[in-house]
Amino acid sequence: MHEASLGYVHKLDMQDDLKEFRSKFRFPEHNGKKQIYFLGNSLGLQPVTTAGYINKVLDQWQAEGVESFFRGNDPWMDYHDHLTRPLAGILGALPEEITVMNQLTVNLHLMLISFYRPQGKRTKIICEAKAFPSDQYMLETHVKHYGFDPGSTIIEVQPKSGQYLIEEEDILAAIDKHRDELALVLWGGVNYYTGQVFNIKAIAKAAHDAGAKAGFDLAHAAGNISLNLHDWNVDFACWCNYKYLNGGPGTVGGAFIHQRYHNDSSISRFAGWWGYEKSTRFLMEKEFVPVKSAEGWQLSTPSPILHACLRASLDIFDEAGWHKIQEKKKLLNDWCWFLLEHLIEESPGDNIEFLTTPRGEGSQVSILVKRNGKSIFESLGAHGIMSDWREPDVIRIAPVPLYNSFEDVWHFYEVFRSMMK
Repeated sequence: MHEASLGYVHKLDMQDDLKEFRSKFRFPEHNGKKQIYFLGNSLGLQPVTTAGYINKVLDQWQAEGVESFFRGNDPWMDYHDHLTRPLAGILGALPEEITVMNQLTVNLHLMLISFYRPQGKRTKIICEAKAFPSDQYMLETHVKHYGFDPGSTIIEVQPKSGQYLIEEEDILAAIDKHRDELALVLWGGVNYYTGQVFNIKAIAKAAHDAGAKAGFDLAHAAGNISLNLHDWNVDFACWCNYKYLNGGPGTVGGAFIHQRYHNDSSISRFAGWWGYEKSTRFLMEKEFVPVKSAEGWQLSTPSPILHACLRASLDIFDEAGWHKIQEKKKLLNDWCWFLLEHLIEESPGDNIEFLTTPRGEGSQVSILVKRNGKSIFESLGAHGIMSDWREPDVIRIAPVPLYNSFEDVWHFYEVFRSMMK
């Protein structure tokens, strides 16, 4: 049983197996003091080693020029291999099912070329209402490309009236209702606004049972929640690597394509030379012959500098161990929700409401503040706590197991409680 005291917090931090990993990240500072950073759901912190990894690539470029792709202890041609193995462990995939390329929305468009194949009356796409705007724009413009009306082609599943979260039964019911017209279910792993974690396995199965493909946007799920994409039979998934995976602002994205598609010569795709079979790529021949893995969906020569940014973080994940990270996340979540529920008991009135499922699987908590929300958010910042404000009345925090402590959460609780009073 938890207790709301500073002494108990220190005990939790002393028992933390990952406490030393905080020192592997650079924190924003104000007046020489490290800030408490709860924004891993927007942009992860910079690993201390990032600059060194980038400089190594720059040194290779200086010393070898273009031959850096082939020479030295770490040739750029093989750099992608440093990323796929740790990402496979985090995503629950085979290494050959992972490719690191482009950015999230570009990858979603590319995946729809392969997996959204409207035929006859099967043209509809089911997605979550109020998905991140980029997903909405991507779907809107993609179906317009086929000459379809987005208003009738894209079916958004809404929360019930008066609720913030979408019930799983409503998602499955929508899939079943439109099963004869359904071509694709494209869903999020975690909703960016509410922090709701969705049942990917159940959604994928329902889509397949209806004769449709199942794809997922894992922008807020990758590096956050436990995933098992291969065994869940997900057709494809895309994510960015700059949130929980700390790859740096606007860094290269990632995609998962299930193994069963790697040798499918009939599958449609937009191709580029970096997806061409490696053994004959430099013969520069006509007619596209894809790599028999997720790398066959790559287009252009990647940036080893961006790869280096991501590698710096993934090496930390490797060292810490994904299982250990998930264990601490659960402990951190339990502690956070204990204090938040304590806050509700202590606070007069009904000024705050949680959009996120209490003690849920993800790291994010979205708090609706009905009165004086902006001033509370600003006060958190004044006390060195970096959180996120979403108009018109939501504060989001994301305690991340690799670099947030139990004491970080305690300080958040103390400041929030003082403002509520």
